[in-house]
Order: sequence, then C-alpha cells, then structure tokens
Amino acid sequence: MKDKTIALLGIALSGVACAGTSAPPAAPPVTDVSGPSLCDLLAFGQLYKNPDNPLLQSLAFTGRLQVDGAIFDGDELGDYDALLWRRVRGGFKAKVLNDFTLHVEADFDFSSTDVDYSKLTDANIAWSRGPELVIKAGKQGAEFTLDGGTSSKKLITIDRSNLANNMWFTNEYFTGLSASGEVGAWNYFVGAYSADGTDEFGDFDSGEFYVVKLGRDFSDAVGLDKAAVRLDYMHADLDFSSMEVGTRNLEQVISLSTQWEDGDWGLWTDLAWAQGYEVKSQSDLFGLQLMPFYNFTDKVQGVFRYTHVESDEDNGVRLARYENAIESGRGDSYDEFYVGLNYYICDHNLKVQTGVQYANLDDAANDGGEYDGWGWTTGLRFYW
Repeated sequence: MKDKTIALLGIALSGVACAGTSAPPAAPPVTDVSGPSLCDLLAFGQLYKNPDNPLLQSLAFTGRLQVDGAIFDGDELGDYDALLWRRVRGGFKAKVLNDFTLHVEADFDFSSTDVDYSKLTDANIAWSRGPELVIKAGKQGAEFTLDGGTSSKKLITIDRSNLANNMWFTNEYFTGLSASGEVGAWNYFVGAYSADGTDEFGDFDSGEFYVVKLGRDFSDAVGLDKAAVRLDYMHADLDFSSMEVGTRNLEQVISLSTQWEDGDWGLWTDLAWAQGYEVKSQSDLFGLQLMPFYNFTDKVQGVFRYTHVESDEDNGVRLARYENAIESGRGDSYDEFYVGLNYYICDHNLKVQTGVQYANLDDAANDGGEYDGWGWTTGLRFYW
C-alpha cells in the first residue's frame, strides 16, 4: 500500500509540473476537436440530475482523498516521518422531493492492504426551500472556530491550526439537529449535539453540547471583496461517567474570527478562549491565529500562519498531530510559525499543498511536555 501511495503522489506532482509547462504555439484548428479538461472530468461524481423529476432531482457520488508526506524533527526528542492516507471518504448525496437532501458518507482505512470501514461521518437529512433556512438532522459536522469551521477540503494550510486542535472537537462528526441560513449580509447557525464520540450514531449518555454562530459580511461598508466577521459560542454539559465522550474536556468556547480579502491578498484571524473542566484537570485556554495569504496567480498561493495557544495552568496545551507523534506530553504555552505554498490544479477540488513550520511548546511543570522543532508536510487534496 505504501508503494501505491508513493505512486499516487508521483502522479499528482507530475500533473502539477505538466500544468505549469508552457506549450508551443498551435496551428489554428480546422475544427474544434477538444475534449473535456481534467477539471471537467472531476464532475464524474454527478450520477443523475433532472430538476423536473418530482421525486429525485439529483444523485451524486461524493468523497475525498487526502495523502500526506510528513517529516518532523523534534531536536533531542527524536524525529518522525510518514507517508500516509490522511482521509479516504466516500458516500452519496441525493436531492429528493425538491426540498430534501439526503447525505451519507463514511471514512475508510487504507493503512493496510485491505480497505476497511472506519466510521460514519455524515448520515443526515436536510430540509430547505431557500438559503434563509436549512434544517439538518442526523450525524453531521459540528463546526466552530476559524479552522474548525472550515472543511478539510477547503483549508488553505495543509492542516488545521493547533488553536483548533486544542479548542475545537477533532472528532468533528456528531449526532444532532441544526438550523442555519443567510439573510442578506448576515448568517447564523444553531446546533444541538450528542457528545457521544462513537463511530456511528450517538446517544446522549455522554452529555450534549450546543453551538451558536452569528456572522456578517461588511464588504459593502468597507469597500473590500470580503470582510466577514463571525462570533462562535459552544457550551458543553458532559457526563464523564460515560466512556464514550468524544469532545475535548471543555465547558465553553468563544471564538471571534474574521476573513478580510481584497484582490490578491487576504488575512484570516481567530481570537479564542475556552473554559476547561476542572474535574478533568483541563485548565482554561487562550488562543490567537493570524493567517495572511497572497495569490501570486490564479493557481499559486502563498500562506503564512502564526498560532499561539496558552493555558492558565500547567499541562493545558497539547501539541498538533505530527508533533504529538514525537512528544505526547503537554505544556502551557505554544507558538507556531508556518509558511506554505498551494497549487490549485482545479481549485480546491484538486490541489497540492506544502508547508514548513517551526513550533515551540514550553512546559513550566517540566514533566515531559517541552518541544522545539521543525516540520515539513506535503500533500495531495482531492474531492468530488
């Protein structure tokens, strides 16, 4: 399987190289014999579409493939390198009876020679007659904070920040009921979820949590292409007598995020605070994320990210995914500097991302959480 993964990365990177190569001038065509482009072929997932059918308006095969190659050096702590499938997901989405959408997707494990089912992600039904109100019931994403509220399909860094890793629920998919919509320049979201982290549908034995979000785009007022400001609030009432709690040990999270964009430049920010459960020895957290970016062309984008996370008490902050593979202990103050480059072959549907980062975690308790090291991650992101 590792050989297959290497081959897949090679094919993807070869495609990037070919896409950036200038072709010699062509003679004027006698007739148009051009076929569909690579990006046109990515519409293979659309199996059926007929808005005039009163029963079934559309049926699509949905999914994503994400591959990572990671090299991390934790100085005296050791190093980590891997080539792995980050996400392999597939399912179906159907629009029926004009107002309803059915969506089912699952994660699969490609780490062995066999393809194994991992967990159910989406299994929900949504009702809507317009953008003002969408009601969704079933297993679905619980999204809050800047990166936690951004699908892994559309991240502009190769991974979510450590602010989201500490203050958002990385299990991501929970059984719940939500209502969302857009009214003019305003957007809102209200959701109630089971805190059960099981692979299929959860019950409420582990408690529940609630997410409320309110945002507005001020672009017309300030004269920018985008000037979105959003306030997210999460409250959790958890029952730790259950062994199935799938959230972080947080009682409240408040996140104020912004997205400023104009022409080729942009700046996304997140300022967040979280209240930890004392019974689980999780102290309160504070986080800051600054992420400016610049579009060199319509396909090449440069990104910088600074992330700071700190805890009121010792051992409140955990390291990010690959750093945690070197040092699993916790500290109290984390800083990360990330520089990345994205190549959009077919917008977010097919892209190659690479990023270099330096991270430092202080450990005032000096009990096995200190980290200082570099990392480099390159990956292919593909969804349909």
